[in-house]
Amino acid sequence: MAKYDVVIVGAGNAALCAAISAKEQGSSVLVLEKGPIEKRGGNSFFTDGAIRVAYQNLDAITKVIDLDQDTINKIDMPEYSTEDFYNDIMRVSKNQSKPELIRQLVDQSLPTIEWMKTQGVVFELNYANQSFEKEGKVHFWGGLPVKTVDKGIGLMRSLFQRCEELGIDVWYESAATYIVTENETVVAIEVQTKEQLQTIQCESVVLACGSIEADKKKRAEALGMEWNEAIVRGTEFNTGDGIDMAVSIGAQTFGQRNGCHAIGTDANAPRVGDFQKPGDIFKKHSYPYSVMVNVEGKRFVDEGADFRNYTYAKYGKEILKQPKNIAYQIYDAKVRPILRAEYDLEEATVIEAATLEVLADQLDINKEQFLQTISDYNAAVQEGEFNPSEKDGKSTKGITPAKSNWAQTISEGPFYAYPVTCGITFSFWGLATTIEGEVVNQVNEPIEGLYAAGEMIGGIFYENYPGGSGLMSGAVFGKLAGAAASRHAQKVNN
Repeated sequence: MAKYDVVIVGAGNAALCAAISAKEQGSSVLVLEKGPIEKRGGNSFFTDGAIRVAYQNLDAITKVIDLDQDTINKIDMPEYSTEDFYNDIMRVSKNQSKPELIRQLVDQSLPTIEWMKTQGVVFELNYANQSFEKEGKVHFWGGLPVKTVDKGIGLMRSLFQRCEELGIDVWYESAATYIVTENETVVAIEVQTKEQLQTIQCESVVLACGSIEADKKKRAEALGMEWNEAIVRGTEFNTGDGIDMAVSIGAQTFGQRNGCHAIGTDANAPRVGDFQKPGDIFKKHSYPYSVMVNVEGKRFVDEGADFRNYTYAKYGKEILKQPKNIAYQIYDAKVRPILRAEYDLEEATVIEAATLEVLADQLDINKEQFLQTISDYNAAVQEGEFNPSEKDGKSTKGITPAKSNWAQTISEGPFYAYPVTCGITFSFWGLATTIEGEVVNQVNEPIEGLYAAGEMIGGIFYENYPGGSGLMSGAVFGKLAGAAASRHAQKVNN
């Protein structure tokens, strides 16, 4: 029978941070990946790599990104304190997030990102998506200036390389099926490998294998039947196995069961994450500069309510509510040059026409209502200076829904329509834990030897999500859970 101090279930960012952290503490560590080696990396593999961190000022950023003085002199980067980070999460969650978890996340964000750098993860400035050049200065905005080099692909490559350097074992096509306990304490875990069902003795288990988003039945039960139509943006292997195993030994579930991170993604994106085309290439996140309409030709959200970072994770579900689960982002020639890089990819679905009338003829849309909507919108646009690097207050007046920022007329041909649907990223529902990731039972007592990280922790996100928080949460609680699991194993062994 195989024996390890700590077994990690999952192989994404949170899981590998937990594995590395436990190994650093001196434990023997096994990582279980349900998928084959060519599909390893969980949802993290598909991310854009943006990672939210409380950095105070640019000096803190230089501790994780090497910048020469000339580059520094050209950067305008507002500080982003732990209070800013904390308040952003609590604001978008409508104060439903568990305060002690959020405080732990924001306080540990900078130390964790510095630790990740020591593990070989390489970071860079998030120029493409979070900055705007004006008068010779690069202005960063939205509290998200850091990303991993080569997106989630680079992040996972670095973490797997570090695991290999440390001698951490990784088993592929190995699905954890049951956590074995004695006297309410973890003593082993059952694993279905390609060859057989086997039991691995261990002192600690860290569950970091995602939530229920890739299981159509569980997703529909939690979120509603319309979610059968949602695209799964990430791995197909996040099917709630970890939650099921934990609940079977008395764990308490926690968080918003009917909530999730869901975005507007290309209507022709793959139905599940394509490991041959990773890097979050199908998203369509310049919508704050668009007019977004459904097939009835009507607007349905305030596209410019806030920076993309604070609305994109909730607008996907608004698209899902629309007839045929689809919407169109409409742009004209004057704004087209500033759209994000994903709009220029060959994978992007776009319809272009010289006039709005011809554009409508090429769409599955109520043409008369569409043209009326654009006409009403154009008439409602107020004077002001368009400035994509800040909430410019350039708004509409007299229409519902209003557009609060970045309102420009749709008036200069050619015109462009990008069809989008809803893509689910992860569920906000998971397990109840302490601030170090210890899973608790129905009476809030820790289950000895059982820990969780990443999507598995419930109570962090509700309703909405500040961009880049997921990778940071995974790393913070992965690192903490791995260290705590190792300490527990050492205590048992001694």
